[in-house]
This record gives sequence, C-alpha cells and structure tokens, in this order.
Amino acid sequence: MKGNENTIKWQGVSLKDIAKEFGTPVYVYDADKILEKLSELKNAFSNHNLKIKYAVKALSNLSILKLLKNNGTGVDVVSIEEAQLALKAGFEPEEILFTPNCVSFDEIQQGVELGLTINIDNISILEQFGHKYHNTVPCCVRLNPHIMAGGNSKISTGHIGSKFGVSIYQLPHLMRVIETTNIDVIGLHMHTGSDILDAEVFLRGADILFGIAQEFPNLKFLDFGSGFKVSYKEGDIITNVYDLGVKLGKAFDDFCASYGKNLEIWFEPGKYLVSEAGYFLVNTNVVKATPATVFVGVDSGFNHLIRPMMYDAYHEIINISNLDGIKRIYTIVGHICETDTFGIDRKMSEVREGDILAIKNAGAYGFSMASNYNSRLRPAEVLVINGEAKLIRERETFEDLYRNQVEIDV
Repeated sequence: MKGNENTIKWQGVSLKDIAKEFGTPVYVYDADKILEKLSELKNAFSNHNLKIKYAVKALSNLSILKLLKNNGTGVDVVSIEEAQLALKAGFEPEEILFTPNCVSFDEIQQGVELGLTINIDNISILEQFGHKYHNTVPCCVRLNPHIMAGGNSKISTGHIGSKFGVSIYQLPHLMRVIETTNIDVIGLHMHTGSDILDAEVFLRGADILFGIAQEFPNLKFLDFGSGFKVSYKEGDIITNVYDLGVKLGKAFDDFCASYGKNLEIWFEPGKYLVSEAGYFLVNTNVVKATPATVFVGVDSGFNHLIRPMMYDAYHEIINISNLDGIKRIYTIVGHICETDTFGIDRKMSEVREGDILAIKNAGAYGFSMASNYNSRLRPAEVLVINGEAKLIRERETFEDLYRNQVEIDV
C-alpha cells in the first residue's frame, strides 16, 4: 500500500478510482498482501512438513480460493456448501478438511461421499461415524483443551463453556467409542480461538495435544488451528509467527521423536491471511451534528460489516477523499434502522458529504457475514491483482432480493 497527500494506492491502483469505477459500498482486497501473509507463515515453519488449511469462512469468494489454491494451500470448511465452493475453486477432496459443528450425521455422510477429511468434534457423531464406517474411513478428532485464548469469550473457542470440540475430560469415553467401533483416527485437532498474542498459548495447547496423541498410533497430522492476532491499529501487538515457528517447531520435533515418526503440522489461518488485505469502501451520505456528537452516516451498515456491533471489534477508518484534512472527532454510523455503529469518537480528517471512507481490516468476516437486513443489497467485491482492479462479485440487484420468494394468494 502506498499513500501520498492525495490518494492511497494498491499495486498502483487508486482506492478512490476503485470506488468511482465500481461504486460503493464495495469490498476491495489486495492479492499481494494475502500472499505476503501466506509467505510469512510458510517461512516460519519452513523446516517442517507444514500444511496450511485456509479457513474458508473468513472470506469465501471463489477468486480468493483460487488464489490460495494456486499458491499451495488446502482449505478448512465448516459446511457442506463451503466444501462444494472449495471443490468448484479447484481443490482436490483430500485437500479439504471438513470441520462442522452441531450438524446432522447426514451432512457428515455427504462429506464422506465427497472424499473430504472429516474432523469430528462430538462423541455422539463420532459414535455414529464408527458404527457406519468402522475402519473403512479415517477421520480427525477435534479436542477442547479448556484454554481461554484471546481474552474475549465471543472469539475464544477452547474454554470450558465452549460448544466446540470433545472435552479433554471426556477422554476415557472418547477412547471407548474409538476402540469399540474401530475408528481409524489419523489426526488430532485443537483450536482455542482468535487474537492469540504469543506462542505460549499454542505451547500450552500443544502439551495437552502431545500427551493425548500418544494414545493414537496411526496419526498423520496434528492440527493447531489458528487464531493469530493481526494488527487493527498502529501500535497493536500481533502474533509473532517466527517466534511461534521456533518454539512450537522445537516442541513439535521433540514430540515426533518420542512418537516415533514425523507427522505433518497443520494450521488453519483465516483472518491472519485476509484481514489486513481487505478494505471496505463506503460513501458519506450525511454529516449530522447533534448536541452530543457529530455523526457521519454512510451508505452501508452492520448488514455489510457486522463485526463492530457483534464482537465490539475495532476497525480503523480513514477518509481517503481528504487524507490531509484538519482532524476532527466523529462517530461513524450506518444507514440501518438499528443502533448501527462502525466507530465511536474517531479522530480523523474532516469528513464532507460525498467523501469516501475506507474501513480497514475488512478482509475477514466482512462479506462472508453480510446479510440483506432492511432489504438492503449486498455489495460488490473487487480484487487488486497484477496491478489491476478486477470485479470478483457483482453488486446485488433488487431482483436478487426476491428471487427465491414465492408469491401466493392471500
């Protein structure tokens, strides 16, 4: 990304020009940034048999999936529909890890029929899996280590109150089911949540995983999930993946030596790869002064970017139409008929009606969590790649809004 007094450019392409060409609101992604983050993770574990399984739920656009496929990743999917998208993007079934949660056994069977690697996170489904497939279909088991990660219960998935994974306290029950139904477990999986700052959390989880892994003689991989913290604002502490590579890499090597064979080490980055690569561009509809504050109302809302309202997530917001303007304090809100706030009391360059604002860190869980609330249309998506801005999803039309509705006589 480059900026001067007039504009911000990605690969030589002006964000203001993108907003002008494709309209607003619009999600814009930088392919170079995605590949830069991918290289960082690969380099951090360059001495290991690393498999990266991109978490499709973060950003599921086919062009993004193809970009990652072409650069050597697999994928982690959480629904059969995500699996079908991954197959359409060119991933082979064996490159796809299927990690659903609280789904019916029918959906698990669909995953088996597609040839996916199945990751099971509860004993009930595991027991049904064993009775159905016995030793004919291998699987992975997701464990809950009861580690609170990230400091926010809304994005932590490894604590004792989480719905995710088989509790480590249920290990005896788990082993009885596996032995009784003769299940071939080839992988163990652990994901403690998002915004993990340092290697120590991974090491705590790894110690638990290494101990349990000794009970499973046929393992091919251990999956440590992801949760690497990215930068949301200047001065943010982020996960040092190189430090993680050194510390976790050594612990992993020691485990493999005691286990008696070298396993693959898997990670499932989603936010880490695409968050910083995405900006959400919106137009200023109105600047509204009240006795309490000055609101900037834009042509979008939590129907397009729900993270600030759902997770109290911080997204830096800049005025790309007036980068060097005098600084003022604004609260940036959407046009949804609800409390609908992107940022409160933000100091930013003076905003005028018609200015384009860029909401940063919008690459992950932005469009993929968008909705048609208030009957608003979902935005377009653009990928900047090889110095060009290319449309990768058309903006919805009114016809899309009622396409599947069925009118009846009432």
